[in-house]
This record gives sequence, C-alpha cells and structure tokens, in this order.
Amino acid sequence: MNQLLIVQKKSAIGEKEAARGTLRALGLRRPGNQVHHEDSPQLRGMLRKVAHLVEVREQIS
Repeated sequence: MNQLLIVQKKSAIGEKEAARGTLRALGLRRPGNQVHHEDSPQLRGMLRKVAHLVEVREQIS
C-alpha cells in the first residue's frame, strides 16, 4: 500500500465542527503538523472533507 504524507497548511479556526473533528481524527493539531497514513478509501474521504486545509503527498513504499 502507498503511504500518504498529510501536512496541515491552514488553521481550523472558523471552520465547522465536522472539519475540526476530521483534522483531529487525522492526528493534526496545528498548521505545519505532518502525519503519515496508509492510503485507503476511508482516508481519501476524510481528506476530501478538509482538502482546503491540508496538502497531501503520495509516498510510494
């Protein structure tokens, strides 16, 4: 499976509770934070919800 590097680019201040909850579930707390996750359809759906706040890079392993 491919690994994804997810970087929070923008603050969640002023965002809806659902978007803030999705960021927390991804393990992101503040702009600049980075996390690695295995690629999956569930993860892609979460990323679609917060696409305006994060940057995603694919890391093939």
